[in-house]
Amino acid sequence: MRKFAIAIIPFLSLSLAPVLALAQAAPVDGQVTKIDPAQNKVTLKHGPIKNLDMDAMTMVFVVADPAMLKTVKVGDKVRFEADRINGRITVTKIEQAK
Repeated sequence: MRKFAIAIIPFLSLSLAPVLALAQAAPVDGQVTKIDPAQNKVTLKHGPIKNLDMDAMTMVFVVADPAMLKTVKVGDKVRFEADRINGRITVTKIEQAK
């Protein structure tokens, strides 16, 4: 039984790879509607966020790095990535849309 378990482990990790890849954050289009540097938050009007199973809406996000807030201003169209970190939906990457 132990030999079987050892032999199957590599196959299990390969079979889970596509599932794990789907959970990764994908870029989302949005627009900055408010910035709150004191709270490290940004409000974004955004399209669907597939990795979070979230519909398009306007909502407040915490940012992973407060320096990100200095790269955008209210009214900017942006591309961003968000993920659930420590139970909070957090912007992990943001840049002005091209």
